[in-house]
Amino acid sequence: MIETHAHIYSDDYNEDRDAMLERAWNTGIEQIWMPNCDHSTIPGMLELAEQFPGKCLPMIGLHPTYVKEDFEKELLIMEEWLDKYPFIAVGEIGMDLFWDVTFKEQQEKAFLYQCKLARKHNLWIDIHSRNAFWETVNLIEELADPALKGIFHCFTGTLDEANKAIELGFKLGIGGVATFKNGGLDKVLPFVDLEHLVLETDAPYLAPVPYRGKRNEVAYIDLVAQRVADLKHISKQEVITATTANAKQMLQKTI
Repeated sequence: MIETHAHIYSDDYNEDRDAMLERAWNTGIEQIWMPNCDHSTIPGMLELAEQFPGKCLPMIGLHPTYVKEDFEKELLIMEEWLDKYPFIAVGEIGMDLFWDVTFKEQQEKAFLYQCKLARKHNLWIDIHSRNAFWETVNLIEELADPALKGIFHCFTGTLDEANKAIELGFKLGIGGVATFKNGGLDKVLPFVDLEHLVLETDAPYLAPVPYRGKRNEVAYIDLVAQRVADLKHISKQEVITATTANAKQMLQKTI
């Protein structure tokens, strides 16, 4: 399996990161893709990339909830790193209007700028979109660049939203929310072809049932794969085979 979105550099793992990663490898994880948040998360992320070459793969980007008054300085840092390091994607980037809309305009500018950076470097984008799906879609359509592709990370939307993301050429990142009783994906995943899905945990956040509310970790992706299989009435191995192939297809865009 390929874990397409996990913050394994998080301080949540400072006491047992090696053991957590060992559990991941033992679960059958081939690679862990690491999204960035802002300048402060880059050192820890790249340290893991160097420690596990070819297995822990970093992205670079400014997370929307980290977009503040100084976002332009942060974007310059991201741009400088893109010029000197082989990242697999620009992410995680996007819009988050759940907690605070104070910096909505700045988030929009940051997203558009980073989309253009991704195209400049021939990379795909990893999108964080919370309470802002259609706002994010509008920005993508404003760019009007059919070559811009990526993943809607932690997709929790409706079937209409899933179809729109797919129409734009994006994959859907499916994580622990798929296991939640009222997560809503039981009304979506049965109607979405496997070719459009990749698996993730967003660890240490959004742990799947039965660990909901506790610290998430990469090994729990196995529970997500099983849930997708159950919803689609197919075997877990079919889910793993297809989603791993989809992830590798994304990775080929950067090689």
